[in-house]
Amino acid sequence: MKRYIFFTIILSLSLLTFSCKKVEAPAACGPVPTENQMRWQEMEYYAFLHFSLNTYTDQSWGFGNEDVALFNPTELDARQWARICKEAGMKGIIVTAKHHCGFCLWPSAYTEYSVKNALWEDGKGDVIRELADACKEYGLKLGIYLSPWDRNHVDYGKPEYITYFRNQLTELLTNYGDIFEVWYDGANGGTGWYGGANENRKIDRATYYDWKNTYKLVRELQPNIVIWNDGGDRADLRWVGTEGGWVGETNWSLLNATGDVPFEMLHYGVENGDSWVPGEVNTSIRPEWFYHPGEDTKVKTLPQLMDTYYNSIGRNATFLLNFPIMPNGLIHPNDEKAALDLAAAVKEAFAENLVKNTKTEASNFRGRSKKFGPANVIDDEKDSYWATDDEVKTASLTIDFGKPTTFNRFMAQEYIRLGQRVKAFTIEAQVDGNWQEIAKATTIGYKRILRFPTVMATQLRFSITDSKACPLISNIGVYNAPQILTQPTIIRNQAGEISIIPADAESEIYYTLDGSEATNASIKYTDPVKTEGKVKISAISVEPATGKRSQATTEEFGLPRKNWKIIGIEDERVYQIIDGNLATGWRHSDGTKLPADLVIDLGEELNLSGFKYYPEQNSWQPGTITHYEFYISTDGKNWKKVSEGEFSNIKNNPLWQTKNFEPVTARYFKLRALKNTENNTRIGYAEVDVITNRIK
Repeated sequence: MKRYIFFTIILSLSLLTFSCKKVEAPAACGPVPTENQMRWQEMEYYAFLHFSLNTYTDQSWGFGNEDVALFNPTELDARQWARICKEAGMKGIIVTAKHHCGFCLWPSAYTEYSVKNALWEDGKGDVIRELADACKEYGLKLGIYLSPWDRNHVDYGKPEYITYFRNQLTELLTNYGDIFEVWYDGANGGTGWYGGANENRKIDRATYYDWKNTYKLVRELQPNIVIWNDGGDRADLRWVGTEGGWVGETNWSLLNATGDVPFEMLHYGVENGDSWVPGEVNTSIRPEWFYHPGEDTKVKTLPQLMDTYYNSIGRNATFLLNFPIMPNGLIHPNDEKAALDLAAAVKEAFAENLVKNTKTEASNFRGRSKKFGPANVIDDEKDSYWATDDEVKTASLTIDFGKPTTFNRFMAQEYIRLGQRVKAFTIEAQVDGNWQEIAKATTIGYKRILRFPTVMATQLRFSITDSKACPLISNIGVYNAPQILTQPTIIRNQAGEISIIPADAESEIYYTLDGSEATNASIKYTDPVKTEGKVKISAISVEPATGKRSQATTEEFGLPRKNWKIIGIEDERVYQIIDGNLATGWRHSDGTKLPADLVIDLGEELNLSGFKYYPEQNSWQPGTITHYEFYISTDGKNWKKVSEGEFSNIKNNPLWQTKNFEPVTARYFKLRALKNTENNTRIGYAEVDVITNRIK
């Protein structure tokens, strides 16, 4: 008996010792974010505001010689900007304090090219001050965009300019309170006014700005700031290689500290990179960054904005959405509505996290300690997490809903303070007692959201199938988001035949041809529609069972191109550039010397007032035109130049480029390509069109 008691005591003490043994947290895996980067990541969503002199010239980029007197926003209201951003769910605003034209939205002491010489407020105004005060009122953080390239300044390209640039940077970072982010555009060097020199100036962007010391100055002035640069210079944040509104499905928050950063690295990160450099997805709510009246009907739709949300925040990045400020100094009502609709849709989609009050089990958790147990993923706490033992790099976690539950969204977050780890995972649902895979993905990072067809299940299993080290999962969310109907796509071929393509096979399409917006009572689309002259068409998708409708797609088409002939090119595939399909295209043969001409016979004399160019959508072998000349002729022999210039920012924003000119009569036109984005001889086109009126 005594022996039994003795062994019982020993066993109890042993168990007590084991149970009291402290289970240590995992060691960090690779680079980890700074506190500044964490604060920024947790913001998730914030605004860009583009406003400058080129707002008044209908240009994408100002040249640097625009008249300061043009800047006169008679209704400017920074409180309207802040209110809209706050109501849209944004956490901050980044403003273009100085864009490439060199014009300053604050009264800089170092240049006359600023608001102090504008008509607005009799030269006593300060846009940055008004915005800083508005942000403070609405509880938003303020960020500053300061273009390194200055097409106005006489010293750009010389060492003296760096002093000027840093002086302006110092003004912005000391006079307007806390700044959460400073943004440096990647466009650097090229043609400009440069104090009247009107020339092309090139710089070595890797060395010219002495970024190391510029960054040092920034951090001294604003210790809590994050620095954005376009990837070539290792700042705190990186560009994702496109302005289209998405980052790679695989997205590591890592880069290497040195070396080139091609598109693949920007877009996907580097799995074993030695620096923490997360991605920021920047895109505009319209096709262009600055305001253009012709884009008032081209504001991104709710489905498009939701796609961007899922492809940015939902892929381990942040979402920076741009509002172009109108000449009167306000955000356009269409832009406001789109942003608020997005906020409402996001709120509705994630209104109820279905994991609350569920049971969780894990195949492994660290030291069998509750501190690292599976229940941590449903406690909605950012600093608790489920972790496995060090040697366990694959594991599963099961959520038991207790009853059949409908869902179509899954969210997961890693505890990134200790590094990004997960390389691949799957989601399974238990339906009628059987497990079935419903989704799989690669990286997680700060936040990953997956969309999949609606399923009803009693249990969900989250399985990490590959990880760099023991996985750490902070939070999981399961949601049932309502369907958002996607609007249809409208195209017109060379013969003038209009096709309307639904986003899904179940939807019905209704349309109008008279300029009015389509409704459920409009013409039902069954077959392609033959058209003649100019057409403005509106179309919607409708869910037959409920009558629920999508937002309308609106397209305007000029005169049909059925009589057009392309001159001097024998390749029949060239006609893909006038087939109405943006996904097809053609390019000149390799070895073509620049300038390269595209000559088209319109088949009759027409009144022309502009042309349109849509670049070939080939990211691997781009042939995108940046500089052009446009000629017209009545006989195909004698030519008159009616337009020349550049397609600003087309490399990062490869959308329709429209150039207007004074009306002229012509039967032939010639688009001459002078230069492309890659400084080589590849020249391509997806679509070419002209703005026309038939001569009566």
